[in-house]
Amino acid sequence: MKSKGTRFERDLLVELWKAGFAAIRVAGSGVSPFPCPDIVAGNGRTYLAIEVKMRKELPLYLSADEVEQLVTFARGFGAEAYVALKLPRKKWRFFPVQMLERTEKNFKIDESVYPLGLEIAEVAGKFFQERFGEKV
Repeated sequence: MKSKGTRFERDLLVELWKAGFAAIRVAGSGVSPFPCPDIVAGNGRTYLAIEVKMRKELPLYLSADEVEQLVTFARGFGAEAYVALKLPRKKWRFFPVQMLERTEKNFKIDESVYPLGLEIAEVAGKFFQERFGEKV
């Protein structure tokens, strides 16, 4: 993995720990013969299998195989499958795989899906949702 990608994974680890999750990077996640996310995290209530992505701009395309492997791992581990996306000068956004837009052969996150992504506090379940004006 490129050092820039590794740096973003480490940055996300810090954010997850701040949000109350115990989290680790999975070594060799991009080259393992087994389904393997980039990060595994949990807070005692919620367990996450996370594929980490960074882009300069939208859309982000994900292969069907990449999404399938993430879902396979998450099911086997008892976790929720998420894609975490970082855009320049924006906060991390988390997308449950059900939120990804299906293309002919793959998946994508574009300008219509991006605003629907969850903030880390929403994923952690400790967030006063300003978008909806109610506590969760």
